[in-house]
Amino acid sequence: MPGTDPAEAMRVILGELPDLPHLAELPARGVGADLTGRTAGLLVDLPVETTPTGWRFAGRPGRDVSRARGLLATDLDVLEETAGGYGGPLKIQVCGPWTLAATIELARSQEAALADPGAVADLTASLTEGVAAHVGDVRKRVPGAQVLLQLDEPALSAVLAGSVPTASGLNRLPAPEPADAEAPLAVVIEAAGAFAIVHCCAPSVPFGMIGAVGAKAVSFDLGVLRREEEDGLAEAVEAGLGVLAGAVPATAPAAAGSGTGRLADPSETARRVVELWRRMGWPGASGAGPAEVAGQVVLTPACGLAGAPPGYARSALAHCREAARLLPELIEEG
Repeated sequence: MPGTDPAEAMRVILGELPDLPHLAELPARGVGADLTGRTAGLLVDLPVETTPTGWRFAGRPGRDVSRARGLLATDLDVLEETAGGYGGPLKIQVCGPWTLAATIELARSQEAALADPGAVADLTASLTEGVAAHVGDVRKRVPGAQVLLQLDEPALSAVLAGSVPTASGLNRLPAPEPADAEAPLAVVIEAAGAFAIVHCCAPSVPFGMIGAVGAKAVSFDLGVLRREEEDGLAEAVEAGLGVLAGAVPATAPAAAGSGTGRLADPSETARRVVELWRRMGWPGASGAGPAEVAGQVVLTPACGLAGAPPGYARSALAHCREAARLLPELIEEG
């Protein structure tokens, strides 16, 4: 979410998304509120620090990781104050193990931890313990909530393709073997004991792998989904994987002759999802009815909402809710 006030962000989220709120992330607050730093603060016995190029492992905890932990603690206090009596699904987000490995440097070099299988193993073990504790903390603060854990993996496609650059930029770090690629995600998901979602906003989302590691749903941006990927998505959906489709632009669409525009009608957004379903040959092959199909889908903004004006962010959330409300009717119409 945009802004720096967690209380205001939670009020907006609870107001616009009463059936599926989430713990706000506010990266505009700077170091420790970013994707990597926020989750690095959860790591157990594996301190980190910032460098001119990002985050790296450190010999002992310092002010950077303390700031990350402090910001998250504030956010959790606000969550408890504003949503402590809430009952229903509640989504929290952490950076996944492969994106952490691609964005945290080794202590004595500028290479990403991804370059060292031992470092990846240590990072995964530390993250597993920290995420499990985090999920437990949220459950205590909001005891009526069903916690949904989203593992944000924007670098997953690049890791699997072997396209993450080395520190020099002249070469690429090798891709992990398929079995080794699944293990870090699977162990974090299993230890957390929550309904798990894997989010990947890059092209070439590995839908099959995400289902194989124990995730219950996949989150992706509809705008970057390529036609050749739709068969993989269809197979995952048929196998029961839930879908969080980033169907609403993260920033205001440009209007002709001006710098800003308005969102399309919610029905147009819902129709984009229905058209995708039809191209995949689903739900016809499964025999599911409109309610079952709609129940397997959540509409979300695309990545980048934190960079939008606050007013637009609120509108985008409301737009998602209204478009989702229309899905069963449009699916039935065909």
